[in-house]
Amino acid sequence: MTFHLWLHRLRVMTRKELLHLGRDTALLLFIIYGFTIDVYMAGAGFPFELRNAPFVLLDNDRSEFSRELAGNFQPPLFQLVADVTVPEMSQNLLDRGKALAELEIPPDFYESLRTGRQTEVRMNISATDNVPALLFTSYAEQIISNYGFETVGMHHSGLSESGITTLPVVDDQLRIWFNANLEDSWFMALVELFTIISILSIMLPAAAFVREKEKGTIEQLRVSPLSPVLIIVPKILSMTMVIIGGTFVSIFFVIQPLFDMPLSGNMPLFFLVTAFYVFSTAGIGIAAASIVRTQGQVAMLVILLIMPMLLLSGSWTPPEAMPDIIRICIIALPLYHYFEAGLGIIFRDAGLGQIWPSVLGLSIIGALAFQFGLWRVQR
Repeated sequence: MTFHLWLHRLRVMTRKELLHLGRDTALLLFIIYGFTIDVYMAGAGFPFELRNAPFVLLDNDRSEFSRELAGNFQPPLFQLVADVTVPEMSQNLLDRGKALAELEIPPDFYESLRTGRQTEVRMNISATDNVPALLFTSYAEQIISNYGFETVGMHHSGLSESGITTLPVVDDQLRIWFNANLEDSWFMALVELFTIISILSIMLPAAAFVREKEKGTIEQLRVSPLSPVLIIVPKILSMTMVIIGGTFVSIFFVIQPLFDMPLSGNMPLFFLVTAFYVFSTAGIGIAAASIVRTQGQVAMLVILLIMPMLLLSGSWTPPEAMPDIIRICIIALPLYHYFEAGLGIIFRDAGLGQIWPSVLGLSIIGALAFQFGLWRVQR
């Protein structure tokens, strides 16, 4: 077979796959939803910072000091929902889920601070949802400890507010790079985009292959002069084109304009790495499609494959916090390398010289996955 004829057959088969995908309305709607609405909802609806956390104040002292301490719990982090006088009222609000925490100030709060005695402030926090509970605890500890230092520290030292400036201090300067305002919507939107790319890169080639089984056309392809490579590659190539197009729409028409996220890196390099990643995982989809018979089974198998990839990719848990054996295993996951390369390009303007280990990992995994998928199809 001449190279010109091989390219002609590749073009015809790729066009056939795109036509078949265009006739699958349900799958098209899922692709459009994934690259637009789903990415936007992930960026806008899942903040990882405390916002308007409802709390109840039980001030048993009603003094100047107690009011000053309670006044530090201000919006937008905190929201006072009730100023109660008895513990039963605050407990009722906690039990009903109307409040996340209760700030209880003892009756001798002012007298203890004035005379230098030790006192305590009680926080009752509902940990039904542990993430806001941990955030509330962290913020509250900082507020209370800072208040104690400012009031009790100056009182015991005999210093005024102006005199404390004469004490030696440590100038602790924190510099945040690449996302100075800690906009979690940028990270969450990209994580969801990478998740959608991962799901579709496995599901679309697998669904295209299983569709041939369901309609019986796989037998026609097997007796045609097409080699197994010309059966598999057009499915991967066509779905890669669709995913790259969806990624382009998601970045330039959803993430960048709606979340005002700067694109600092080389975007052609990012799309090239994305194509490498889609190719790497598409071989897994082809191999999975060779052992199932219906598209419903493909969907269930994709869920089974994608969940370990997402949980161990480093998107939710830093690899440094994982057990040693897990950190070794994640090297074999293409999504781990894609996260390292993709986030590095977009946020840090990393070039090929910085991300080449991830690109090399994707290339090796992609070659092995494609060979495995080809072997399964041939069998």
